[in-house]
Amino acid sequence: MPLPKTGRILREKLQRGETVFGTFLQHTTTPSIVEFLPENALDFVIVTCEHNALDLAEFLPMRYALAARGIACLARTHSREPDDVSKVCDSFDGVVVPYVEEPDHARRLAAAALFRPLKGAALEQVLRDNQWPSPKTREYIENDRCANTVFIPMIESLRGIENLAAICGIPGVHAIFVGPNDLTTTMGIPNEYDHPDLIAQLQKIIDISNRSHVAAGCWFGKRDQAERTMRQGARFVVYSNDGSLLKDAMENSFGHLRRI
Repeated sequence: MPLPKTGRILREKLQRGETVFGTFLQHTTTPSIVEFLPENALDFVIVTCEHNALDLAEFLPMRYALAARGIACLARTHSREPDDVSKVCDSFDGVVVPYVEEPDHARRLAAAALFRPLKGAALEQVLRDNQWPSPKTREYIENDRCANTVFIPMIESLRGIENLAAICGIPGVHAIFVGPNDLTTTMGIPNEYDHPDLIAQLQKIIDISNRSHVAAGCWFGKRDQAERTMRQGARFVVYSNDGSLLKDAMENSFGHLRRI
């Protein structure tokens, strides 16, 4: 039995204006853990090797186990190079690209995700003139080869916010995801996630994205911060990560038991 097209399902939810919920997987590579995920908790996960010694290939068993549960598995790239984006999209349901700032760079990243396998002069014709090799090629890429692919640039700098309207206008941008550590660092308020200036910038990001009918959201590890951003209008909700969720659950459970 073929697996559900979980990337396409996630895209459709976003296009309908739904709020979607996910978390980071930074440590979990054993697919049997998926059996213990509660029903209807997650629409997607983002696997990442940013803060560990793993490689994205080690998460591939998780991708297939998650698909069997109808959960999309996106991957955060190591780099901001189009070739890396294409490689990730050939194996996962979609890609999350860090530190996107310039519209032209964003267009090429989106093309690497959503126009593959076009390259070289053929890709340049599509980007410049919307001229495809043939209607069959366009049909194959848009409705077959890349129809299950989700493309999400990360906004992690003030320059990215300045260019956000243009980035949101690029065909194929399915959501905007804010990395708060990098963003607050560039703002001069590193890791001050309750700072009014960050809250104001997040509102600006959400409002600009909404005008282009693009979902936006920010990672947070505290539930009240995630809730606050949802009240601001965030629809792409990324909460905590596998290690922190396990830590919090054990602290709550065993902390309670030890107080009895």
